[in-house]
Amino acid sequence: MRFDAYMEWCLYDPDIGFFASTATDVRSTKTGDFLTSPEVSSEFGRALGRFVAAEHARADIDAEFAVIDVGAGSGSLLRSLGETWTGQAVGIELSPAARESLAVDGLGGMSSFDAFGSTITGVVIANELIDNLPMAVVERTPDGWMEHAVTSQGGSLSTIRLEPRPEVSDWADRYAADVPIDSLVEVQLEAGVWVRDALERLDTGALVVIDYGGTSEELSGRRSRGGTIRTYRSHHLGPDPLTAPGETDITADVEFSALMDVCREAGAQVELTRQDEFLRSWGLAEVVSGLRQEELEAARAGDTMRQLQLKSHRLDAETLLHPRGLGDFRVLVARK
Repeated sequence: MRFDAYMEWCLYDPDIGFFASTATDVRSTKTGDFLTSPEVSSEFGRALGRFVAAEHARADIDAEFAVIDVGAGSGSLLRSLGETWTGQAVGIELSPAARESLAVDGLGGMSSFDAFGSTITGVVIANELIDNLPMAVVERTPDGWMEHAVTSQGGSLSTIRLEPRPEVSDWADRYAADVPIDSLVEVQLEAGVWVRDALERLDTGALVVIDYGGTSEELSGRRSRGGTIRTYRSHHLGPDPLTAPGETDITADVEFSALMDVCREAGAQVELTRQDEFLRSWGLAEVVSGLRQEELEAARAGDTMRQLQLKSHRLDAETLLHPRGLGDFRVLVARK
């Protein structure tokens, strides 16, 4: 099967899928397989709550304005966002375990956009969602693009090369035409389909996509070093994607140039910033400064326990801004 079909099977098959199996626990927890920004610090959700409130004011409408967190996971983003945004906020999840957890906490727990009808007014958030959507993989050869597929030989999985599908080679020509021979490129057609669908449903408001990745130019060097496909398990880089199907997260850097083109084609106004810049613009630098001041005051007062609590809170918040870590994520805002 082509790599995108293999990736979809590994992640979303109801029997063995890493995210979709009924035997799967919530993945984005300290005891799970990875942590996203909302689990690292509650200040991430509070900053997004301030952003949502500003988007509501910008829309200047009386209709109900909702936040929909797609791929809500543990619900940590929705809970912290609710501290600075008092309107409706609900989550969508494919994972049965995550949906159950969200429903118990009163945070929705729907499996698709269909629960919201044909139009949405508000803010749709996709935090570390796009990197898990199925991707084709092509290799630049002296004779042009070749597409990777997965086959079974002698009881084990291996990769073979096939002629690329026209839509796959067209995408690669558009966003990776200049990569050198032997480069691997993740072709992210499903990401474009998802973004287009979300924007078609959005009547008034904004789509916010937050993920690791970059523009075509920024990804060029990573593609020449073997592409960006990788796996995660138990908070560490995992094995080759073919080694343990269904047992690891499969992910790759998001191609934001392609997503911005989809947004513009859908009639949206687009902004792309780094996560550290975005969070600073919504007050996180001031929050960190305030925590540091409170920490000093607690130290002067000899309140060691409070000093340590404040320090921990501050360090977690600063992690969101680290220029070589979470701060280097990209934030795409598409407004309609």
